[in-house]
Amino acid sequence: MELNHKRDEMMLDKEEVLKKLVQAVVDGNLELAEAAAKDAVRVGIEPYKAIIEGLAKGMEIVGEKYDQKEYFLPELLMAGDAMYAGLNVLLPLLPKRESGGKGTVILGVVEGDIHDIGKNIVKTMLTASGYKVIDLGKDVPVDEFIRRAKEEQAQVIAMSTLMTPTLLSIQTVEEKLKAEGLKGKVKTIIGGGSVSDGWRERAGSDAYGKDAMEAVSKVKLLIESVKAAALQLKDSQEQKPKEEKKKGT
Repeated sequence: MELNHKRDEMMLDKEEVLKKLVQAVVDGNLELAEAAAKDAVRVGIEPYKAIIEGLAKGMEIVGEKYDQKEYFLPELLMAGDAMYAGLNVLLPLLPKRESGGKGTVILGVVEGDIHDIGKNIVKTMLTASGYKVIDLGKDVPVDEFIRRAKEEQAQVIAMSTLMTPTLLSIQTVEEKLKAEGLKGKVKTIIGGGSVSDGWRERAGSDAYGKDAMEAVSKVKLLIESVKAAALQLKDSQEQKPKEEKKKGT
C-alpha cells in the first residue's frame, strides 16, 4: 500500500513539473523554466519528454495566442527566452545517440519573413529527436540555404513562412537545388501559416508539415530516403569494377 502511494505521489509530481514547464514558457518566466527543468531531472522525467511535453507544448500555446492576437512580439521573445532557459538544462542530458547523430537539417524562415515562432518549435523538437539542426534564423536569403546545405552536407532543408508574398522564395530554392544538381540529394520540407500541400506540389518541395509534430516525422522519412539512396549509389559504384573485371576475364 505504501509503495503504491509513493508511486502515485511520484506520478503526480511528474505531472506537476510538466505543467510548470508549460506555464513557464507561456508566462515567459526564465527562472521558473530553469527551475522546472531541474525539477524534471530530479523526479526522473526523461529529458526528451520534458522538452516535448513541457517546453515545446508551452511554445505551441504561445503560438496559438499569437495567432489569436492575444500575444505580441514582446511575449514571443520572453517565451522564447524561457524555452531556451529550460533547454540549456535538458539538452546536455539527452543520450549521445539522440544528440545530432540522426542527420543534418538546415532550418530557416525564408527571405522577406521575420515570423519565427513555428521555426523555433520545430528546431526544439528536431534537436530533442536527435537531429543536428543548423538554424539560419529568419529572413534567410535563398543562396544561404543552398550554401549551408552544401557546407554541412545536410540531408534536408526545412523552410517556413507565414506570409504569402514570400512563397516564391521557396520555389526559388527548389529551382536552384535543381540547377546545381542537388535536387533529390538534398530533400526539402516546408511549413507555416501561408503554406499548404498544394503549394508544396506547385513549388516542387518534397514534403509539407502542417505542424511541428508532423514536420519531425516527415523529416525522419526524408533523411532515411536520402541515406538509403546514398547507400544504394555506393553499392552500385563498388559493384561496377567487379562486373567489369568479370567481363575482362
